[in-house]
Amino acid sequence: MINGINVYPLKQIMDQRGKVMHMLRCDAAHFEKFGEIYFSVVNPGMIKAWKRHRKMTQHFAVPIGKIRLVIFDDREKSNTYHKLEILEIGEDNYSLVKIPPLVWYGFMGISQLPALIANCTDLPHDPDESESIKLTENKIPYLWKSE
Repeated sequence: MINGINVYPLKQIMDQRGKVMHMLRCDAAHFEKFGEIYFSVVNPGMIKAWKRHRKMTQHFAVPIGKIRLVIFDDREKSNTYHKLEILEIGEDNYSLVKIPPLVWYGFMGISQLPALIANCTDLPHDPDESESIKLTENKIPYLWKSE
């Protein structure tokens, strides 16, 4: 696993009425501080990539649908420099993925319906704090393929 990336299985409590899906608690060992919670929707087969944050830590969970999350480490001083990680998370693999600053990531909707990504960050959104690379720039060694 890429240095600083952590995956935590999440609890779901189900009965005939529906379910409760846990995400993140303030007393969890991996919780640092609250910045903001926001939601992103990715349509089936669509890709949102590439992005990284300079200071922000993110915590992704996918309570509806499924995504392929691709993470790339280009931090020169990291012991996982140039490592690529591919995770598939969603309703059937309900997990929290912690993404540290300075790591590139992107995701693709791989379920039949749009996927909902919940993101709890440790800092409020600041557009000057993040960077993006267009898919057409081919700077990250990953070729997105549909299901």
